[in-house]
Amino acid sequence: MSVQSARKPRADSQRNRERLLEAARAGFGETGPEVSLDEIARRAEVGIGTLYRHFPTRDALVGAVYRREVEALAATVPALLADHRPGEALRRWMHLLVDYMATKKLIVAALAGPRDDLYAVSGQLITEALDALVGAARAAGDIRPDIQSADIKRLLSGFSFGAGDPDWADSARRLVDVLMDGLAR
Repeated sequence: MSVQSARKPRADSQRNRERLLEAARAGFGETGPEVSLDEIARRAEVGIGTLYRHFPTRDALVGAVYRREVEALAATVPALLADHRPGEALRRWMHLLVDYMATKKLIVAALAGPRDDLYAVSGQLITEALDALVGAARAAGDIRPDIQSADIKRLLSGFSFGAGDPDWADSARRLVDVLMDGLAR
């Protein structure tokens, strides 16, 4: 390992990277998967060369946005469990998952080809988050003791049906609430 690769990124470089990721996420949300790299650089208030230094290809940028979104979703678990009863933490996390699913749809549409590696990592993070939340909710008696996180994953996969519809996210959030009512002891 060279001395240069062992160094932390400069603070301004890290800020630029974060601005690019946020601008890309916003661009996908507002414009869709066809948002141009020039537009993303403009939104981030950096030059196109800065974008390419951080993300040499469009897929590298899209993949980084996707990873950032799923990591942010998984990172909410400790705070949710600290601030709420486990059952309520699970409900709130599933509402956040609906938001993630909506964002994921836009991001995946921007990927040029199959990204099994990206999906495997995100699937693992989501499974670990769900395992922690379901385990805590079961232990607290907030949900039935026979419920497994795999059961909830199966149910949630159906929530993605109709994700292209304009009212899909509101409907999915209502279904999360119905699901949680049904899981209560």
